[in-house]
Amino acid sequence: MLLLGIDIGTSSVKVSVVDSASQKLIATAQYPDSESPIKALHSGWAEQSPDMWWEHTQKAIHLCHKSADYNPQDISAIGIAYQMHGLVLVNKQGEALRDSIIWCDSRAVEIGNKAFDEIGGEKCLSHLLNSPGNFTASKLAWVKQNEPEIYKQIDKVMLPGDFIAMKLTGSVSCSVSSLSEGVFYDFITDSFSDDILKYYDFDRNLFPEILPVFSEHGYVSATIAQSLKLREGTPVTYKAGDQPNNALSLNVLQPGEVAATAGTSGVIYGVSDELTYDKQSRVNTFAHVNYMPQQKRLGVLLCINGTGSLNRWVKNTFSSSASYGQMNDLAKTVAAGSDGLRILPFGNGAERMLNNKQIGVHFHGIDLNHHTSAHIFRAVQEGIASAFRYGLDILRENGMSPSVIRAGKANLFLSEVFGQSFSNFTGVPVELYKNDGSVGAAIGAGIGARIYKTTAEAFTYMKPMQLIEPDGQDIEPFYQEWKALLENQLAIVK
Repeated sequence: MLLLGIDIGTSSVKVSVVDSASQKLIATAQYPDSESPIKALHSGWAEQSPDMWWEHTQKAIHLCHKSADYNPQDISAIGIAYQMHGLVLVNKQGEALRDSIIWCDSRAVEIGNKAFDEIGGEKCLSHLLNSPGNFTASKLAWVKQNEPEIYKQIDKVMLPGDFIAMKLTGSVSCSVSSLSEGVFYDFITDSFSDDILKYYDFDRNLFPEILPVFSEHGYVSATIAQSLKLREGTPVTYKAGDQPNNALSLNVLQPGEVAATAGTSGVIYGVSDELTYDKQSRVNTFAHVNYMPQQKRLGVLLCINGTGSLNRWVKNTFSSSASYGQMNDLAKTVAAGSDGLRILPFGNGAERMLNNKQIGVHFHGIDLNHHTSAHIFRAVQEGIASAFRYGLDILRENGMSPSVIRAGKANLFLSEVFGQSFSNFTGVPVELYKNDGSVGAAIGAGIGARIYKTTAEAFTYMKPMQLIEPDGQDIEPFYQEWKALLENQLAIVK
């Protein structure tokens, strides 16, 4: 039996077909080759079209079929991973009413902060495990306040993965995990948050049926099956946000286990069995994919908005003709510390770990007679690694001290400089695996379809490709200098 995984990313949609028995990747494809556009009508805004995601999903599936390495009719279950926190609004015909307000959009920060103050900080943190901040609930409140004609037409509120599942099957559902990432869920009552619904005056009927993450979320319709060469009735058996899904794909499911990713954004994601929260809401806690009221499994998430996005900007600005591999090779020619060049990698919206401040990207210490593009390439990766260290120290304040961090060998972790810098700056060994979000979604589909009797069985053949350990370089002075620059900038920005 084959499993199809779909990963709805910010940059592209990637799909993979996995053999359920061997857990081997059979074929993979992504669309488009270039990065998908993000619409920014105003500073701090970020939107994408849900219909674009659906178009890219279909094209990626067709590209995967072109490999001719499998029979699409043998696909037994489908799993979906998606960019978290995006607000998707549809009418009764299932049509998107507006572009999605995606994860890095900052327009609702003030709305969420006001809700935090008026509901009560302690109540929000103890019940929601988060501030409403810039999450989906606050984005929905922004639409209600600023686009009332659109709000009146809403039949269902959903997240990006829910929309793609609806397009495949015609069915609409959500999960405790997805509700919690939107900050609609009360962990004390284990139900919808009455505080959020009442404060924002949201109708409960706007939200779909709640189903477990691993369950049947609908069946591929006859029309879509014919169009995509799939078997009619193939079930969608798994839906999860990209970071919980990344953790799943790395077999990070039990308390104390920690995953990291450094794609468009950067994330450290650890699993806890306690209803924990950061008093400043700099890190966020959501229901993990295996959360159950009787067996708490929480994902504690530290996010840096601009990691791969900064690396892409630097590539396009300073060396558009170079590949990322060539950039990484140039970065290796520069010694650790980048000869005094320091970069603060924060230019992609409000940063939760910086108390929702938008400080932008800053280059410090440029010597026009010495520094080259190679220095910039290295300083970017060291700056991102420093941001991970800063965030990990916040997680340590909240009781999470990993002895090892698991990551997929992809995106920035393809860079030798970044991988070693990450381990050196955090002081934690890193295990790298051959994994990505679409493969994780496929494995999730197998768990949801009960093809695997246990989650452990789904990772029978999983082994690390590489172990990166701190190499003994004294990088602490570099980090402390970087941290002082960050704190100075934070003091300037209100």
